[in-house]
Amino acid sequence: MQTTEPTPFWHIIANPAAGGGSVGRRWPRIEQLLQEMGFSYSVYFTERRGHAVRLAEDIILKGGRYLLGIGGDGTNHEIANGILGQPFVPSAEVYYALLPVGTGNDWARQYKISFDPAKRLERLKSPTTTLQDAGLVHYFRDGKAEKRYFVNVAGMAYDGFIGKKLMERPAQNRLHYLLMVAQYLMEYRLTGAQITFDGQLVEDDFYTINIGLCRFSGGGMQLVPHAIPDDGLFALTYARRLQKMEVLLQTSRFYNGTLLQHPKIGSAQARSIKVVQTGKSPTLLEADGEFLGETPAEFTLLEKALRVVL
Repeated sequence: MQTTEPTPFWHIIANPAAGGGSVGRRWPRIEQLLQEMGFSYSVYFTERRGHAVRLAEDIILKGGRYLLGIGGDGTNHEIANGILGQPFVPSAEVYYALLPVGTGNDWARQYKISFDPAKRLERLKSPTTTLQDAGLVHYFRDGKAEKRYFVNVAGMAYDGFIGKKLMERPAQNRLHYLLMVAQYLMEYRLTGAQITFDGQLVEDDFYTINIGLCRFSGGGMQLVPHAIPDDGLFALTYARRLQKMEVLLQTSRFYNGTLLQHPKIGSAQARSIKVVQTGKSPTLLEADGEFLGETPAEFTLLEKALRVVL
């Protein structure tokens, strides 16, 4: 259900490095628009990976309740973690908007949020909100137990492998990303895993495992086309052993929403999911495009935990 909200004071968290430095270059024009449109706001610029999490927490601690992120999916992921992880107020009492300026912009695509700053800011002058589910994943990194929230799609197996590669060598644009996905496909080796979800169990060598709240990832791919952001369920997709040439031949299915029609693709909806390794190598994990770690990984759904300003 969507609701209309009063005119707020916005606390802006901007990542100047997002979109290959696009936010930094476009900020003077964005600030001009904010002033011309009569926005009340303060602005904070991120300086390093993880900084947006701390900024969001600090803003909420000091009483801020309207947060506007300017950046891509990585910035979105960090601000959402700041909102969902802070202990000061229920997360749904914080109003969160994104002005998408990034490489993928997949979470914004779910909500049809305009990538044009003028159109996006004009929309925020009469804001409406909706509540979205969030995910919490417990996993391991370098032998240490960790946890992270996510609001879009978590990917394992090849998706986690790609996430680790992109952490080491970020993609500069969508075309570069697609070229890297094809290149690293030749390096990837399938690993055995066991997926447990709502009393069911699937064990195999998996090409990919995706746990989604929203539909889009990887620059417009629909690996979880059955995902609904507020239905209280994760959308699960898993691809069993596939030949690499078969993966390339099925590329169009990744984008047109027909992926689940392939005979080696399984799907389900579940409130909790656990993935453990059965082969010699752990299954790698990324969430919202950010590399996290590896199995064992356990996913828990937080119903209607994020208030999204449309």
